[in-house]
Amino acid sequence: MISVCSSRGNACADRPFGPRWRLACVRLWISLTLAGGLLVGCAGAPKPPRQPDDACAIFAEKPKWHKATRRAERRWGTPMQVQLAIIRNESSFRHDARPRTSSAYGYSQAIDGTWNWYREQTGRSNAKRTDFADAADFVGWYTDLSQRLLGISKWDGYNQYLAYHEGHTGFQRGSYRRKDWLVAVARRVDEDARTYGEQLRRCRMR
Repeated sequence: MISVCSSRGNACADRPFGPRWRLACVRLWISLTLAGGLLVGCAGAPKPPRQPDDACAIFAEKPKWHKATRRAERRWGTPMQVQLAIIRNESSFRHDARPRTSSAYGYSQAIDGTWNWYREQTGRSNAKRTDFADAADFVGWYTDLSQRLLGISKWDGYNQYLAYHEGHTGFQRGSYRRKDWLVAVARRVDEDARTYGEQLRRCRMR
């Protein structure tokens, strides 16, 4: 932290300019402190992978993501490539993604109620939507529920995504049938999952 006011004790108080000088000095100090905090925050913010089309490149750049998706796969049985495909299409791998008309947030774009349900059911009370490992575990948990409640294979990126987006009740009602755009996105998720799976097999990162 840079102090513009004190070189020796409280230099501002020693100035002969009175209260106005001291107030100006304090305001300047606060401004610089806040600006410094913003710069540090921006510098430390996680960035999306440089090659989002290549699962091997993603994991080479972000080895912690590889560890996180593998851990979620072992815990919930959802393949790493399906986790990646869902997260990519939900947030473009941006940790702070947020739409204007929903409480969805973070990598997984989980809404407030579902995220709180996940934390309650798994005991992960400190899980954060801006943490990739927590988001991957959430996707694993939700797709495991979809398999148990709806019978959807965890390898089925298409139907898993429809249930993920519409919720289990919405999927059962077939709400997605009236949304051509959503069906197109679900097909893209399935294609991404298949492509990621082939890539991971080739580079032996499965």
